[in-house]
Amino acid sequence: MKYNDIDFNNKTILITGAAGFIGSNLAFYFQENFPDANVIALDCFRSGQTFSNGNLKSFGHFKNLIGFKGTVISGDINDTDLLKRLAIQYSFDYIFHQAAISDTTVNEQDLMIKTNVNAYEELLKIAINHNANMVYASSGATYGDASSPQTVGNEAPSNVYGFSKLMMDNISYSYINKNPNISIVGLRYFNVYGPREFYKNKTASTVVQFGHQILKGNAPKLFEGSDKILRDFIYIEDVIQANIKACAPKKSGVYNVGTGKARSFQAIADTLQKELGTNFQTEYIPNPYIGQYQFHTEANMKETKKNLDFEARFELEDGIKAYIPEIKRLFNDEVK
Repeated sequence: MKYNDIDFNNKTILITGAAGFIGSNLAFYFQENFPDANVIALDCFRSGQTFSNGNLKSFGHFKNLIGFKGTVISGDINDTDLLKRLAIQYSFDYIFHQAAISDTTVNEQDLMIKTNVNAYEELLKIAINHNANMVYASSGATYGDASSPQTVGNEAPSNVYGFSKLMMDNISYSYINKNPNISIVGLRYFNVYGPREFYKNKTASTVVQFGHQILKGNAPKLFEGSDKILRDFIYIEDVIQANIKACAPKKSGVYNVGTGKARSFQAIADTLQKELGTNFQTEYIPNPYIGQYQFHTEANMKETKKNLDFEARFELEDGIKAYIPEIKRLFNDEVK
């Protein structure tokens, strides 16, 4: 499905983090809808390297790009020589910057800032030099535990990840003010779920994790009080819609990408059980993240609708229903 009137055929598009969750979905969106687009998929891909928390340093996985016919480049956005070579070799029309350290539990502040903030500014300079539209991934984590509905301008990040994304937004505003003719749009994703997230491992959404618990014959494990822990869950197809709409903004800036509705983790588990035909009793466990946890997120979507003409199409129940066949396939092919 095409989300606006822009013809991306014969355009050169850079997608960073292209072997990850959102990046790979973007790559296939262009391939399926604009077969003559020149898509450059950049990702550092995964290795055995881990952070101090034990999680992988990269979630990029080749399986997310199986079937992709564009150009694939393995490289780190922290490599300034690589960025210089890309800037010389290609003339970009659009840059979709999805690469980041996205694990909110990472403690290496130095690498978080270097990767998420400094490398972004280098890519932004390339976009400006190429007169390319920049669309980048910000995050609802910039709000921390700020009161709902979360609104741009009312940020209170509670971890270095959220802080790094807020710094990206601040850089963007600075460049927007200096370059009023360039298009720069930051998208503050809330809780995204859907196909191609599986290889994020423990940081994949609770939708796929609960789904696989249930398919194993186990009751879904939720934190105590999960009926009162509410988040704004948004399906991947709506996130792709937002990225495409962001290519023709009425106004450059930073915008929330959510549904504007807060739903509980309990609702996810109940909807999954309904779709999978099970009726297990939910198992509740203590929440170890008290003090660094968002208990209620609900995106204020007023400005996003006004300036990006974006509105989510999928309710939580619709998104989960659409996701079920892939959850089952993953269980049979990857989990069993």
